[in-house]
Amino acid sequence: MIEFYPQIKLVHVMAILCSGALFLLRGGSALAGLRWQMAAPVRYLSYTIDTVLLTAAMMLLTILPGALFANGWLLVKVVLVVTYVVLGVLAMRSVNKRVRIATFVLALLTYGQIYWIARAHHPLGAFHLWLG
Repeated sequence: MIEFYPQIKLVHVMAILCSGALFLLRGGSALAGLRWQMAAPVRYLSYTIDTVLLTAAMMLLTILPGALFANGWLLVKVVLVVTYVVLGVLAMRSVNKRVRIATFVLALLTYGQIYWIARAHHPLGAFHLWLG
């Protein structure tokens, strides 16, 4: 399966970018008071992208050597992904505009930290660059 690593990683990275872009569009429209972001086709597109993302992530996890994850960066990333999902749901569904704005911004910051953790393979992610 290792021979498919470049293709699986490409699918994973593309799904991450699509997922983040769609969340940014949906969240921005929710803040603007529009309703299209909750339409069934948009939600199903989001589910599809996230399913592809998670499937590729699980495939990468099974083919990469365990030593790569020794410093705990993957665990931190998984915890932040769960946090990102919860914040994203709150940003989309909250009635209170202040809560919607706060959770949207926090979700985007969490997304950014997940990105930097993945790039640095370090649990501190972007903070590792400042400290390192």
